[in-house]
Amino acid sequence: MWSHSRLLELLNIEHPIIQAGMAGGVTTPELVTAVSNTGGLGTLGAGYMAPEAIRDSIQKIKHLTRSPFGVNVFVPEFPQATENEIRRVNELLEPFRNELGIKAESKPQVDEKLFEKQIMVIKEQQVPVCSFTFGIPDQDIIKDLKNEGIVLIGTATTVEEAVLNEQSGMDIVVAQGSEAGGHRGTFSGSYSKSMIGTMSLIPQVADQVSIPVVAAGGIMDGRGVRASMILGAEGAQLGTAFVTCKESGAKQQHKEAILHTKETETAMTTSFSGKPARGIRNDFIEKMEGYEHELLDYPLQNSMTKGIRKEAAIQDRPEFMSLWSGQSPRLSQNKSAAEIIQSIIFQMEKINR
Repeated sequence: MWSHSRLLELLNIEHPIIQAGMAGGVTTPELVTAVSNTGGLGTLGAGYMAPEAIRDSIQKIKHLTRSPFGVNVFVPEFPQATENEIRRVNELLEPFRNELGIKAESKPQVDEKLFEKQIMVIKEQQVPVCSFTFGIPDQDIIKDLKNEGIVLIGTATTVEEAVLNEQSGMDIVVAQGSEAGGHRGTFSGSYSKSMIGTMSLIPQVADQVSIPVVAAGGIMDGRGVRASMILGAEGAQLGTAFVTCKESGAKQQHKEAILHTKETETAMTTSFSGKPARGIRNDFIEKMEGYEHELLDYPLQNSMTKGIRKEAAIQDRPEFMSLWSGQSPRLSQNKSAAEIIQSIIFQMEKINR
């Protein structure tokens, strides 16, 4: 039913399913290859990864599959913060650090050359597909990657952003609805004006761009993928659906939280990273509410909370972890990635009869 899709031809995959490139260790080589080997596109979430770690993961993926796969990276942002702003954030985070018994991080640590190094590894390793979040890279980078034959995927949260992606030379654009878990991909305009739901966003984007559109946000099964395609998308990108699968590298507390969460229990927050992201409401989010205007911009705030998130996982304190999740957690499953994809395909074929 989708044999003539431009998306499938561009990505050289069998099924119109992309596993989102979730950063932070969720997308293990085993998860990426399980998705790719089942006919979808597995994606390594390399946003925070050091170049050496990206290279190692890519080589493991290549050892486990001959099918196409992707690597997702974050277009960098370089905000500044004053000493007073940093001191105030340390004051806000001190109670959490005291609770966990860890020392304060006096200053945010950000590698301003990380993105360039990541791109070099992607080119060197001849990765089939590269996707971007948080913006559009410079034209020089786009041209270099396309000259290497790498298919490029951008991210948009509005029609305007989708058009900008097409104009920049992206081959495919992911339209991220407000239901999506994790960080918003907004890069043009305010976040508050970019919270468009998937059902509204997809047909409007599809009408305004000529490149293939991929739907994202709250999609967990064959019904969601099929609905997205009826609305004008050529495929769907799923994130939360794969967080709870067996090959996922998500912390066990994260998996359990999603598997036992209701659709009413997620919230948008900037408290962990300085950038709006959807996750399961917990003590950290609730106690930081009202202080959003005092937080540092991404990625500075993300660096400041890194120690808290890491130690909370070690001490089994999910109340202080960033438990990213979309708005459809009731549809999550603790199965293998292959079983999840097979279930999606079965549902889609059943609907199509």
